[in-house]
Amino acid sequence: MAARRIFLSLFLLFVLGALAFWAWAWNPAIAAIEPPILSSFDASLISRGAQLVLIGNCNVCHTTPEGKSFAGGRPQATPFGTIYSTNITPDPDTGIGRWSEFAFRRSMREGLDREGRHLYPAFPYDHFTKITDEDITAIYAFMMTREPVYAETPANKLAFPFSIRALVAGWKLLFFDRGIFQPDPSKDEELNRGAYLVEGLGHCGACHTPRNLLGAENMQRKFAGGEAEDWDTPALNASPPSGPWTREHLLAYLRSGLDGQHDAAAGPMASVVRNLSQVNEQNLRAISSYIALLPERPSFERQGSSGGTFALARRNDTTTTTGEADALAKKGSVIFAEACTDCHENELSQSTSVSGPQPRNAIHVILEGLQPTNGEPGVLMPAYSITLTDNQIAALVIYMRTQAGIKPHWSSVEDEVRRIRAGKK
Repeated sequence: MAARRIFLSLFLLFVLGALAFWAWAWNPAIAAIEPPILSSFDASLISRGAQLVLIGNCNVCHTTPEGKSFAGGRPQATPFGTIYSTNITPDPDTGIGRWSEFAFRRSMREGLDREGRHLYPAFPYDHFTKITDEDITAIYAFMMTREPVYAETPANKLAFPFSIRALVAGWKLLFFDRGIFQPDPSKDEELNRGAYLVEGLGHCGACHTPRNLLGAENMQRKFAGGEAEDWDTPALNASPPSGPWTREHLLAYLRSGLDGQHDAAAGPMASVVRNLSQVNEQNLRAISSYIALLPERPSFERQGSSGGTFALARRNDTTTTTGEADALAKKGSVIFAEACTDCHENELSQSTSVSGPQPRNAIHVILEGLQPTNGEPGVLMPAYSITLTDNQIAALVIYMRTQAGIKPHWSSVEDEVRRIRAGKK
């Protein structure tokens, strides 16, 4: 009897606790509106919103390669499963056409949709919460004047219990710091503008900061390098092998993806640069100034940070033996001489792809190449996914790292080539 009473008491406490949590996590829906008339939005406000949306990179995350702009459906792989971006066109049935500005602002500031459901933090509201009312109004004006597209968002594919949206309320309690950006009175207007854009709308830390086991940014290692779309992202508070990032280097890079000293923009950063190349000079200078003055961290804080917590598991294999590496490097030297020497003869030691903690960036570039979009200026490099085998690409990558004089050797490179070629994350 005593055991039964204890069990019933514990069960009752569990039920009461669950009900209390559900009540705390619940948020009311906001009434739907009739889609606003396009002429109700001021043209200058729409133009300002267009610039802000470019800085936020919204078009990239909310557009599939074959889909219409902002219609959603783009998958984002996470350690917890796949999350699909939503339709943010003003379609009244599948988009945000019936969202009031208040509902839109709540989603940006609090990570809640119009119905009151918690949004997964793949949508970076932990950064967007810093955006001012005026800028959210401009973004809303731009989004509500786009072409409405009927496009239903695919269901997320998340493992239990991460599929329970209410649990995001607990994540927010632990990691979500609400609040509009507050300027630092000790900094000038340009640096404060840069901080606002980098920390808020630009959400640079979402890719360039490692994450913890629950997917939140590790703020103790802020800007120390992370992971995005299966690419390593470099530290913003560290000088790469090719030398420090000055404001002028950053400004040139954000305009075109090239600055004459560092690697060309590739992978997810290429789309960021395409957007930022259309942003006005004042905002680009502010972003460049702020990043250039980020305080450098001691090297041990950056060691192995690129790729974030979840990438480390793939990186901790037994190091390739010297004999194996030498044999592959010899094979790779022949491939390099035939395919790469004309363009890359003396720059290997300066490449962040070659000097990184793991080989996946170099593999991505070799497999996929670099192609400027729509005839825009930029670096052109052919893709070798068809002409080179997995073993040949592995040999080439190992040779490049060996030739650059960088140790330790990467391990399991051919396995990584196969994984990336197969599109597995």
